[in-house]
Amino acid sequence: MAFGLHAASGANGLTGVKRSTPGLSVVSRGGIMAQKAIELILMRQLASSLAMPIFLVDPSGNLLFYNEPAEQLLGSRYDETGEMSTTEWSNLFAPIGEDGSPLPGEALPLSIALHKHHAAHLAFWIRGLDGVSRKIEATAFPLEGQGGRQLGAVGIFWEQP
Repeated sequence: MAFGLHAASGANGLTGVKRSTPGLSVVSRGGIMAQKAIELILMRQLASSLAMPIFLVDPSGNLLFYNEPAEQLLGSRYDETGEMSTTEWSNLFAPIGEDGSPLPGEALPLSIALHKHHAAHLAFWIRGLDGVSRKIEATAFPLEGQGGRQLGAVGIFWEQP
């Protein structure tokens, strides 16, 4: 039994959704079909309507989406960066510890949430794509679906005054 779900084109780049097994096929900005679990699509929709900066990654740590409030802290619109690998985004935003030393990827809250499957929190510095360094705090938690399916992780962050 097949049925279709369709979403209007919006600021988040989603132009259509179709039901398929085991997840959903998303027609993205370029019209390319990519499988995404329904929970990730719903999380992206929720993030796009919230006022707090949110960063969404898949089980491999690849960036799937960040919302408009996150764009202000990251110094670039999501539409300009798009999806990227863990290595790309962790190098691009250059996380720095409070002591001034570079933070390894495995020390970041999103990485801990993904690999250790529990929430994590950390204060650190990032350099946005606009060249501005900002001290942020980030809390991340794993996304786990029914049956223990690892779906990815969500990071919520804010700039420290």
